[in-house]
Parts: sequence; structure tokens; C-alpha cells
Amino acid sequence: MADDLSGRVALVTGGGRGIGANVARELAGAGMRVAVAARTRNQVEQVAGEIAGLALEVDVSDEASVTRMVQDTERELGPVDLLVNNAGIAGPSNRVPIWEDDDGGAWWRVFEVNMLGSYLCCRSVLPGMVARGGGRIVNVGSGGAYLPVSPGSLGGSAYGPSKAALYRFGEVLAAQVAPHDIAVFTISPGLVRSAMTQRLGDDAPWTPPALAPRLVRALASGRADKLTGRYIHAEHDDIEDLIARADEIVANDANAIRLRR
Repeated sequence: MADDLSGRVALVTGGGRGIGANVARELAGAGMRVAVAARTRNQVEQVAGEIAGLALEVDVSDEASVTRMVQDTERELGPVDLLVNNAGIAGPSNRVPIWEDDDGGAWWRVFEVNMLGSYLCCRSVLPGMVARGGGRIVNVGSGGAYLPVSPGSLGGSAYGPSKAALYRFGEVLAAQVAPHDIAVFTISPGLVRSAMTQRLGDDAPWTPPALAPRLVRALASGRADKLTGRYIHAEHDDIEDLIARADEIVANDANAIRLRR
């Protein structure tokens, strides 16, 4: 039976389309009150309208904008039980080497959205979570953080490193907040067809779009809290199996991005 999350509050960034929109729909279907946040107002209004949620316009790389987003969520819906850091951009193409790139600002912008944005959102919701003694954070990562580099890889020299940084940040944060009964996870949604990935074409090994939202729903339930700090793949990991083997996974330091020799 799917997890019932009735009465809880979720804040989903990058929720106006694609993975974020589907996560928002899944959580609302589980009974959560959902704030849908993104830069494009008409997109978040459309998704929020579908799920009777709260539409918020936000630039996650701007601290004042993030603060307003969290304040508006808590005023309208209540304290945030679940933060889903899904907002992200791919950045410049791999086809342009950095010594020929005349726009270093676009490279850094990827880190501002993918990494700094998640940091600012976490920093804004955590005081409330710590005070209440509980909460969950899900960072949406990418296989670009660890898969072999190839000319056709998504994004350029900023995207993969920004997602690798996001995972490591989540792992460190998980250790910091564990004494307050707060769990932090980084997930890979797989290769989901979206505006960002569409250029890969029909023959790409697409991941069913329902898998990441279902994983987030399971993580929101609290049943997987022993796996805090772990990296979980929506397609290649069975979350119920991981939950059943949580003690073993932690003891063996599995589901983590590590250098092995």
C-alpha cells in the first residue's frame, strides 16, 4: 500500500514542470499540502491549480527570494515537513571547451542554481525542523555526478561537478542534522525525458517518469530514515529492499559515492 502522508507539508522547488511537477502531484496524491516553487509563474500556477497547492515564484540562487518562499509556505500551509530540492539547470554544452568559452558566468550559474540554491533552501527550512525535532530533505541529484564522461554527456563541465557537490553536501548535512531526527537523501531520478534531456533523442534509455516521485513519497514517509545520507537511484534501487537492509547498507557504507581501491 502506498504511503499516506496526510496533513504534512512539502515544499518542492523546480516544481513547475518535469520531475518536480510530478513529485508535487505524487505528494499531493498522498495527502500532503504542497507548495510548488519555480522561476516561471504560469507553470507553478498551473501545477498548483491541479493539486490545490500553493504557487510560489522563486529564484533559488537568491537568498531573499528563498526566505520569502519558505515564509510564504509556512504562513499559508504550515511548517515544512519535507523539502525537495529539485530546481536545476544543465548549463553550457560539453561541445564548448572552457578555453573557448567566452561566458564564464554561465558556467558558474549552474553552481548557483544546482548547489547554492539547495544550500540556501536547506538553510532556510532547517531552523524550523531543528526546533521541532524532525523533518526530511530530498536533493535531486544526477548520474552526471559519477558516470563516465563522454562527448554526449548531458551538460558541460559544470553540470556533473555541481551534482557531485550536491551529493557530498547532502551527506555532510545528514551527519550534522542526524541528532535532531532530520533525514537527508540524495536521489537520482534516472534519465527522465524532459526539456533538459529531450535532445538525447528517442533511442536514449529513458527512465519511467513515475519512479522518482514514488521514491520521494517513500522517503517522505520516514520509513527509510536509517538511510539518511545515502544516494538512492529511482530506477536501479528498490527502496523497499533498501529499507529492509538498512542496517547492512550503513554498516557496509553502501549506496554512497566513494573511491574504491
